[in-house]
Amino acid sequence: MQIDKRYNGYVELNKSKFYSILIPLNSIDDFKSLLAEVKKEHPKAKHIVYAYRVGMNSKSNDDQEPKGTAGRPLLELLHKKDLNNCVIFVARYFGGTKLGAGRLLRTYVQAGVEAIKKVEQ
Repeated sequence: MQIDKRYNGYVELNKSKFYSILIPLNSIDDFKSLLAEVKKEHPKAKHIVYAYRVGMNSKSNDDQEPKGTAGRPLLELLHKKDLNNCVIFVARYFGGTKLGAGRLLRTYVQAGVEAIKKVEQ
């Protein structure tokens, strides 16, 4: 499945806010400009994690969250939902409470699902 426009999602847990952004990405060359755009939109976010799939290429990044708790699960979500030629970002605003690896992973995935649900509507 491919998307043709931007979709947003949102989750809040223990005062931490997770904003997800799903954007079409047809070329890896366009990725850096999209990342810069998201960073500009969310300048006070503590972390901006991402995952993308473009053709046979894929990449994910946890942006200093505990290894494997953010980017990788988002990439697995893109595979599970058969989404290609897109990137998903999740900007996290830290609410002051550490969530632990398991809750963090589930919340990042839930934020991604919130954006993907809008594609499926």
